[in-house]
Amino acid sequence: MKNKSFFRFSARICGVALAAMLMTACATPPTDPEARKAFDEANDPLEPTNRTIFEFNMAFDKYLLKPAAEGYRWSLPDDTRAVIRRVLQNLRAPVTFGNDVLQGNMGRAMETLMRMTVNTVMGMGGMFDVAGQYGLQRHEEDFGQTLAVWGFDEGPYLMLPIFGPSNIRDAIGLGVDSVADPLGWFLGWPELAARAVVEGVDKRSQVIEPLDELERTSVDFYATIRSLYRQRRMDEINNGAPGMNLPAPSISYDFPDDEKIAEPTPTPAPAPAAETPATPAPSLVAKPAS
Repeated sequence: MKNKSFFRFSARICGVALAAMLMTACATPPTDPEARKAFDEANDPLEPTNRTIFEFNMAFDKYLLKPAAEGYRWSLPDDTRAVIRRVLQNLRAPVTFGNDVLQGNMGRAMETLMRMTVNTVMGMGGMFDVAGQYGLQRHEEDFGQTLAVWGFDEGPYLMLPIFGPSNIRDAIGLGVDSVADPLGWFLGWPELAARAVVEGVDKRSQVIEPLDELERTSVDFYATIRSLYRQRRMDEINNGAPGMNLPAPSISYDFPDDEKIAEPTPTPAPAPAAETPATPAPSLVAKPAS
């Protein structure tokens, strides 16, 4: 297997990264009941470490990924980028097919198999979506979703270097999908790396303006990413519409396109009484949604 050494290297890197994250200082659970409820709902006990990795991903995006995506979009016309995107999606179809089968959804598995076959043969390797013209719609499944269907809990939220938001379950799924991808059985490390780079740049090029706007309007961009990621994953596990992909500042940020970030509403100060000195009221501070 050409990429056996690559898989070993990737597994070691992932293992070291996860071990380092789990050994670092965790966020201290608050004692206030309402604050503790919000802490538990966020499911982010490694928040200090996750925020540090998030800042690294933001820098990676600012100085490397986003400029590459802008150059990619500037240099290639829309039609050419659409062809590249369809080929990449067709190459991923075997992974989706395998996870459809593992989830026991044979109807979707057959649809994936037929779509892959038609587009590979009649669509010139996926360059053209011939299957879509016959009503065979594309969907994606990964092993993280499969584990969820099997009843595995998501585990704590994780921010992975470069790959972005995840959790224990999805991080395991990412590794399994990488090893199980049949394309990796025939290609070596350079080809697989080139494919990953093109996928990341193509995804980022699709959402330059939406992600900029999301960052500008977010009270806490890190918390916004975390919330939208968890919502999207739940939607995908339930086979809902995946919505728009917003993959930066990593290659895997996917958010619903109808998600709106609500700004906190300031609490008006109590008006003083006409003649009697007002009794001091407790301070009410609006907390931004996490």
